[in-house]
Amino acid sequence: MNVSRGWPAPAKLNRFLHVVGRRENGYHELETLFQFLDHGDRLDFEVTADGNVTRTGGQPGVAAERDLVVRAARALQAATGERRGARIHIEKRLPAGGGLGGGSSDAATTLVALNALWGAGLGEAHLADIALALGADVPVFVYGHAAWAEGVGEQLTPVDPDEPWFLVVDPGASVGTAEVFGAPKLTRNTPRIRIPRLETGSLRNDCEPVVRALYPEVGRALDWLGRFGDARLTGTGGCLFAAFPDRAQADAVRSRLPAPWRGFVARGLNGSPLRQRLSAWQAQEACGATEDNWGVAKR
Repeated sequence: MNVSRGWPAPAKLNRFLHVVGRRENGYHELETLFQFLDHGDRLDFEVTADGNVTRTGGQPGVAAERDLVVRAARALQAATGERRGARIHIEKRLPAGGGLGGGSSDAATTLVALNALWGAGLGEAHLADIALALGADVPVFVYGHAAWAEGVGEQLTPVDPDEPWFLVVDPGASVGTAEVFGAPKLTRNTPRIRIPRLETGSLRNDCEPVVRALYPEVGRALDWLGRFGDARLTGTGGCLFAAFPDRAQADAVRSRLPAPWRGFVARGLNGSPLRQRLSAWQAQEACGATEDNWGVAKR
């Protein structure tokens, strides 16, 4: 059995999120800044000859047919005519409905990894086109660089903001994106801005008032974390975060986290760990090394 292990699907944060308009088709125009974390899900891949795509692990209660990972693999098959299949195992570490991009990141990792493992040879732009059909924030994970995003989140400009340590708090609320964007009280006319400096005080998450009203536990967590820093919702929630200059300070606040809330400390990254994993795989291929079934290169 030849299993390629340890492909990261990193979390993302929306350092801010402005809703600047609404299209006739109902989609919202956004301005946001995506940044990755050195924390996320992990995926293992086994290439098979039978053409089937199967999944183990993943989010409990999500059928394989609905899983973005399976949909991503099949979309790549359709785009390339690939006749081989894959067995995919997902080690979930990111909560559903947390605004951390877990499902989208898993889908992007599937596209990037199977494009390599199947030898499909598609470039980033082609993979991003396939990714966009799966979800508006899947392409940023494919490109793998922190980005200023416009449109519905798919118009990306690479940026290099600061890379602080973050405490991410999960108060246990799985927030529905459609519910938030469909709320009548959502602000949809925030003035457009140019690529901002993140210390600008006017930056915010326009979804926060709606999420506070619909999910009071998220509001309580925001108020608690706000005692220690600039607490902000990521995406449509329900996770929230604050930035700290070093890990020790973030860990100190995490140690005071009230039960039953959960949290983790992670470093902000402008370059995705997925790109590093792909580069390592390409280097192994170039020098004729192979991966054993633990994902370790050996001659």
